[in-house]
Amino acid sequence: MPESGSTTGSPTTRRQLLARSGAVGIGIAFSGALSELFTGTATAQDLGHSGYGPLLPDPDGLLDLPEGFRYRVLSREGDPLRSGEGPVPSNHDGMAAFAGRHGRVHLVRNHENRATGRVPVPVIDGLTYDPAGKGGCTVLTLDSRGRVESERVAIAGTAVNCAGGPTPWGTWLTCEETEDKAGTSGYTKDHGYIFEVDGADPRRTGAVPLTAMGRFQHEAIAVDPKRGVVYETEDAFERPFGLFYRFLPEKPLGGTGSLRAGGRLQAMRVPGVPDLSSIQETGARFDGIEWVDVPDPQAVTTPIRHQDFGPKGITHAQKLEGCYWGGSSVYFVSSFARSADGSAGDHYGQIWRYDPDRRRLTLVIVFGPDTDVQLPGESPDNICLAPGGGLMVCEDGNGAQHVYGVTRRGEVYAMARNRQNTGTAEEPEYGEFAGVTFSPDGRTMYVNCYTPGTTFAVTGPWRR
Repeated sequence: MPESGSTTGSPTTRRQLLARSGAVGIGIAFSGALSELFTGTATAQDLGHSGYGPLLPDPDGLLDLPEGFRYRVLSREGDPLRSGEGPVPSNHDGMAAFAGRHGRVHLVRNHENRATGRVPVPVIDGLTYDPAGKGGCTVLTLDSRGRVESERVAIAGTAVNCAGGPTPWGTWLTCEETEDKAGTSGYTKDHGYIFEVDGADPRRTGAVPLTAMGRFQHEAIAVDPKRGVVYETEDAFERPFGLFYRFLPEKPLGGTGSLRAGGRLQAMRVPGVPDLSSIQETGARFDGIEWVDVPDPQAVTTPIRHQDFGPKGITHAQKLEGCYWGGSSVYFVSSFARSADGSAGDHYGQIWRYDPDRRRLTLVIVFGPDTDVQLPGESPDNICLAPGGGLMVCEDGNGAQHVYGVTRRGEVYAMARNRQNTGTAEEPEYGEFAGVTFSPDGRTMYVNCYTPGTTFAVTGPWRR
């Protein structure tokens, strides 16, 4: 452990937690002071539960849910968009729900299409960045009863739109998880940017890259609603691994389009910790976190994570993915780390909390691999807060794919299981979950199946 004010909590034993959560059968272990994960959230103080019971097999073979819960399929890849602009694009990923007028909900959804994407986002005049890009966003507008009222393109011509995050002023920041430049994969423009999308009126935001926020393999963002600082994760498989960034905007909290005014991009340095995967003890705490200006945010000649951050270096982590703001802190996920890939340690996922008021970083959850069931690849991806104060986690691994719930008491339960097999009976393959989010009134969970691209709306006794 480093000397800069770190402490280690008293973790719950692995066997106790697995036994009480029912996680023995799913091979994921959580430990430590999980209540810290939800500190400051409005509902976490009074609500919380230990799950909704076992998952029941879906006779239609799409989505298994607990008793009392139901789903509706809102959209499927390849079906016609209601706008008539073309088919629903493939590779459904990050997503967020925004309140509209008269009880409507605008559901903005990413499509992580690479140059080889099966069903591209249709090219639309005024909403397209690079006609050669197949990624982008679509938006479903739901009426007050949750029925699909419209479905249309929100931005096109981008690439590998993975996750992102909502802004306090009600727009979506969609992130390109690529560093491909013009001339690569047929692209006519550089990629690796963040774009702002207004789900209610996409033409207000258009298709303008927020270049000051950096060009790298973006995954997700979270906005500090008090300061306007935007935190960004970088998803990198290979060494040197990704960085955790913050963007200091010139016009913080200035509303739609304010991020175009520019700002300063910085990367996080944890003194004495060059690789976050080396930290394995839940509750480990680091004070005096430093932020270092990025030498070249546009990565004109050198990717940012390869750049020279001075003699003290910078802190890396493999597979930095989900990111959200809760209470007074930002939380971010390292989906997994493997020493065989060059990481300093092995795990199936970490969730970190950064408190900007105290400049403190804390490891609040560790996922395996020290579990009773050794299932490689089990790892958290997209995350969000649930209405009852707990956490919903999308699994991205091998075998069956789940949405898991985590309560502030450290209890883990399966909320949903994908039954759509895109492989064979002998070698089944199930698409990951992504984009889990809740309606503004907390009564509906929306979630995507990545492949075949499917958007579900799940209702039931959420506050039971």
